[in-house]
Amino acid sequence: MKDFAGKTAVITGGGTGMGRELARQLVAEGCNVAMCDVSAEAMAETKRLCEVEKLPQGLRITTHVADVSIEEQLQRFRDELAEQQATDRIHLLFNNAGIGGGGSLFTNTREQWERTFNICWGGVYFGVRTFLPMLMKADEAHIINTSSVNGFWASVGMGVAHTAYSAAKFAVKGFSEALMNDLRLNAPHIKCSVVMPGHIGTSIVSNSRKVQSGSERLSGNEIAQTRVRLKANGVEGVDQMPDEQIQALAAERARVFLEEAPTTAAQAAKIILDGVKAGKWRILVGEDANKLDERVRRDPESAYTPEFFKSFAEEVGWRLG
Repeated sequence: MKDFAGKTAVITGGGTGMGRELARQLVAEGCNVAMCDVSAEAMAETKRLCEVEKLPQGLRITTHVADVSIEEQLQRFRDELAEQQATDRIHLLFNNAGIGGGGSLFTNTREQWERTFNICWGGVYFGVRTFLPMLMKADEAHIINTSSVNGFWASVGMGVAHTAYSAAKFAVKGFSEALMNDLRLNAPHIKCSVVMPGHIGTSIVSNSRKVQSGSERLSGNEIAQTRVRLKANGVEGVDQMPDEQIQALAAERARVFLEEAPTTAAQAAKIILDGVKAGKWRILVGEDANKLDERVRRDPESAYTPEFFKSFAEEVGWRLG
């Protein structure tokens, strides 16, 4: 698909981050966009940003509140899209929504673990199931599923468990690769790509807390886990720090993740869209993603050692805290 003008794109998680930037860049190319998110306010801001420039006559941007882990809500999104955009088909499906958290089978609740897994994996599965009939009706179509570098390397360092997110992103990657052949056999006009970003400047850290607990502030259990992580990363005096200092450190971590990432959300969106235009099925996003992919392939047996993570983090500038 070399040209997005006149096409219709569905974007999940369109309220912030890569979803927002995908919407902005697609609209700038003359593509109709229907986005969903759990936050109506965040989507309203995305829509406002899309409309800063005068839109081509007839271009449609619609917003729909939906939790991608609940199939019925995605089906409602699909039905609203068909009515509001007056169409029975779409050309692009970006299964982009995701959260973190719930990383440990031991220190997190089952509800936290499954919330992360059900959004990051279930949102992709339900997204494809829900919108496949509309993709089938298009003359050409493309499914773009967001996995992660954690879809081929299940870690963010030795000091923190990361099982829910990594398991989900591995599932997304495997599903996408298997789906390509399923599409060749049954719907050859539909292509599929799997996107694997490295560290991208988004609000996923703070957004994940809000989705998991309804607040950007850490719970008592999360404060205790943060103390353990900080101690594991060599921070001294953690046991003597008051809770408010731990809260401040967590807020700073979220800020750094957003503002000091090696790749911005806008840059990531461009890489993804360029990859779709080039017909790439495997889209690595960011220099860190490319380097990590190379390292894991070269020496998979060492991929989960402290030495591997430390040397890689130093090479690409990832913070250890």
